[in-house]
Order: sequence, then C-alpha cells, then structure tokens
Amino acid sequence: MNRIVLGNTKLEVNRLGLGGIPIQRIEEDEAVDLVLYAVEKGIDFIDTSRIYTNSERRIGLALKQTRKRVVVASKSLARTSDELRADLEKSLTELERNSIDLYQCHNIKAVSDYERAISPHGALEALIRAKEEGLIGHIGVTSHSLDMLDRILDDGFFETIMLCFSFLEHSAREKIIPKALSKNVGILTMKPFSGGVINEIKLALKYALSQTSILVLAGVEYKHMFDQNWQIFQNSYDLDAAEMAEIEQIRKKSEKNFCRRCDYCQPCTEAIPIQYLLGLRSLVKRRGKVVLKEGWIREAVDKGRNCSECGLCLSRCPYELPIPDLIKENLQWADEELGKP
Repeated sequence: MNRIVLGNTKLEVNRLGLGGIPIQRIEEDEAVDLVLYAVEKGIDFIDTSRIYTNSERRIGLALKQTRKRVVVASKSLARTSDELRADLEKSLTELERNSIDLYQCHNIKAVSDYERAISPHGALEALIRAKEEGLIGHIGVTSHSLDMLDRILDDGFFETIMLCFSFLEHSAREKIIPKALSKNVGILTMKPFSGGVINEIKLALKYALSQTSILVLAGVEYKHMFDQNWQIFQNSYDLDAAEMAEIEQIRKKSEKNFCRRCDYCQPCTEAIPIQYLLGLRSLVKRRGKVVLKEGWIREAVDKGRNCSECGLCLSRCPYELPIPDLIKENLQWADEELGKP
C-alpha cells in the first residue's frame, strides 16, 4: 500500500485520505455508514473542520464503531487564542475524542491574517498550549495562497501545511512542495478535482497521486465514488501520452474561466469576495443548494449584485479572467437554481 510519513510528525498513513465536506450533504446514517465503509477499506486519515457543519459529529459517530486506528485532523478559522480554544473544545466534543491528531489554522489568506494568528494571544499560542496538554498531537495550517505558504514555511511554526493541488492548480509543484519537503514539513493536498470543476476523476486523482510524498484528500458522499477513488489509488499513477494530452485540453478549456483563488484581484471597491463568486457553482456542488439561501455564501451572492464593473479586478488578475462577466453569469445561474424569474 502506498503510504507516507507526514514530515516530522511520525504520523504514517495511506496517501489517499478522506475529506469531510461531502458527508454534510447526505443523511446522518448514510454519512456514518460511508465513513465506516471507507475505514474498513483502508482509509486511515480523515480531515474535517469546525466550519463543515455536521461533519465532525458524523465522523465521531462513525469512528466510535471501529477499533481501527484512524488519524483525525480538524481545523478552525479562529485567529485569537480564546476563539481557537473554544473551537478546539467543540471539535473534541463533536468528534467524541480526548485528543485530535492534527489541528490546523484554517484558510490563512493574507499577511494580516497570518500575523494575527501567530501574534501573542493568537491562534498559534492556543495550539501550542493544547499540544502541551495532550489535547492535540500536531499543529498545522491551511491556505489557498502559495505566497502565504512560502512565508509560513520560512517561519517554521507549523508541522504540516495543506494546499490546493490538481492539474488545474499545479504551481505548488514548482516551489512550495519541494520547499516543504526540504524542511520535513508534512504536506496535505486538497481539491484534487479543483472543487468539482474537473469531472475526469481518474485523470485528476492519478495526477495528484503522481506527485510523491504528499497526502491527497478526496471527499465523497457515496460508496461507489469511494470505490472508484480507492481503486485508482491502488493502481499505477503513471500518465501516458494520451492522458497528458487530455489534461492539456482541459487546462486550455478552463484557463479563461477557472479562478485559482490567488486573490490578486482584491481589494474590491464593493467588498465583493470575488473568488467565492467565481467558484459559486463548485461551492454549491460540494455543499448543496441550501448555501444559496443562507450563511456566508448567500451574503457573497448578495454582495456580488453590487458589482460596478469598475475594471480594477480585470487589471489585477494574472490569468486575465473576465471577472465581471463571470460574476454576472454565476449570479444568473444562482437565480435559476433558486427558481427566480
């Protein structure tokens, strides 16, 4: 079996892990059954988050029913010590565990965000204390920004990093992955299907797994989807010429409409969270239509309607995406999904 040790953590796991987002969308008994099924097949790393609604609870219910050793990771958006401690205690309760193997600062986006987390009374302080108390085993961080991860690796506060990695988002292969490996920092990769944008499952998973020394997280909501992923994981990851040609075709098709979440377009004059509007269909695909009705995604949609088409984002986007047009298209799509005239 293809296994990995995550940096200096001494956590040895299979290189394919289970992501905790999709199990939010199904009934609780189905979700618990799916997690148990995956564990019985061989999954021994599961990642979730405080913000994944009922995901922690469902994973906790499932793992109570097995004696198999599973490394559990969760994460918090909190940036202050007190807020992170509260989130950690809630995670422990929901997962029904005395300790969590890996707890991560979730989605560090900007320098100000990061500096707040590592400052006195910041999230990092709470994580270090929790590790000393035995409430967590290891400390990690997640980010969609490779520039941010570059600095994080220089500072060396975290034992693991989590980043986006797929054949549409492959830049980490050039610098961040080699840099993390050189520092013996564990590497977790998310979104091998680019948040549901890539429909060619075999191609996407083979590409992600072809990068050695990383753990690939893939969330599923049905057993047949897990079986497909698990079979790919157990076979060769070599991509032949025809497969590489198909990857290049998909890249070319996506290059003018796929947001890489770099946030170079920000700040928006109307405070629109542009990356969420451009990735709206993916968010709905992963989380369900309910997110169009309430919560932060609903708020993002409402802000998107204020787009003044000032053009600043167009001048900043390194991929030359037609951002205002894409926002309008996705808002129209959202209205159609909600049945609005």
